[in-house]
Amino acid sequence: MTLESFLLEILACPEDKGPLYYLEDESCLYNPRLTRRYRIENDIPVLLIDEAETVDQAEHDRIMARVETESIKPTWEA
Repeated sequence: MTLESFLLEILACPEDKGPLYYLEDESCLYNPRLTRRYRIENDIPVLLIDEAETVDQAEHDRIMARVETESIKPTWEA
C-alpha cells in the first residue's frame, strides 16, 4: 500500500525539518541532506531520529540516482 498524497505533502525530517524522498518500493523516506533513511512499517512512517538509519556514500549515491532517474519528487518543495 502507498502513502496518501495528502500525508506526503506534510512529512518532513524530524531533525532538519526539510523534505524527504518517498521510495515506495523500499518502504522508506530518505533525507539526502543528512543521509538518513526512515522506514515505513504497516503504512506508518517511523520518523524517530533514534530509529533512523544513516546510509553510507554508496547507498546515498544509489538512492539519489534513483531519485533523478525516476523523477521522484520531494514530499514538498522548500
